[in-house]
Amino acid sequence: MIWMIKKVRLFSNDNTLSEKVSEVLREKLEESGFEIVKTDYDLAIAVGGDGTFLRAVKETNFDENIVYVGVNSGTLGFLQEITVEEIDQFIDELKNGYYKLEEVGIQKTVISFKDGQSMFYSLNEIVVRDKDLKTLKIDVSIDGDLLERFIGDGLLIASSVGSTAHNLSYGGSIVFNTFSTLQITPIAPINSKVYRSLINSVIVPDRKVISLCPENTSDNGILITIDGETHVYDDVYSIETEIGDRKIKCMRLRHYNFPQKINEKLLTD
Repeated sequence: MIWMIKKVRLFSNDNTLSEKVSEVLREKLEESGFEIVKTDYDLAIAVGGDGTFLRAVKETNFDENIVYVGVNSGTLGFLQEITVEEIDQFIDELKNGYYKLEEVGIQKTVISFKDGQSMFYSLNEIVVRDKDLKTLKIDVSIDGDLLERFIGDGLLIASSVGSTAHNLSYGGSIVFNTFSTLQITPIAPINSKVYRSLINSVIVPDRKVISLCPENTSDNGILITIDGETHVYDDVYSIETEIGDRKIKCMRLRHYNFPQKINEKLLTD
């Protein structure tokens, strides 16, 4: 799939290296006939680390009509497709249409509480904890069917893209990012004669709604972190999250290889 790209917006973090890379990228793109703009653009390029990519997607409201790609001038840069050394190759492939697009499912979360509702989109994950970091007691259902009554420090629900982020740190599975799945990963689940919780992740396909209902809806505070941004709610009735129809387009160069990326980012010194 080739997307007509003429207008480009650059997103950069504020460190010196990223600003230098952005300037080089700007000059090379303009020399190749692309227009650098602030609005009405076809391609969003995030220059920095994974945080910059997340910011670009969020600032553009997960726009299905924009193509997203990242240039890694940060540290790990798992979401960043292009290294600094590959900029010339990237521009050549961009100019000649030698790239592919992958559609990535977006996580939608609706939080219902005493005073109303809040709705968020996320690319990586949500994390649910007790507001005071006490033991979380919460019923977990999938499409209305009870999965478990979870008791522990918290729950992380990650998209396929987010499977290599915090999810991995909590022992979750790596999922190919072209799969539109969610993964329920327990954080320090309690297992004893009194309480039993799943200790492994559960992978859920798209269009399946995961519902979380706190045990004491009239006397609870919930802390919800959505792609690194934390919100606190009192009197929470339910949290519903799913991968629905909304997707974004991510650009991949011809040599993109997910297993190789896992090896390079997570295993190779």
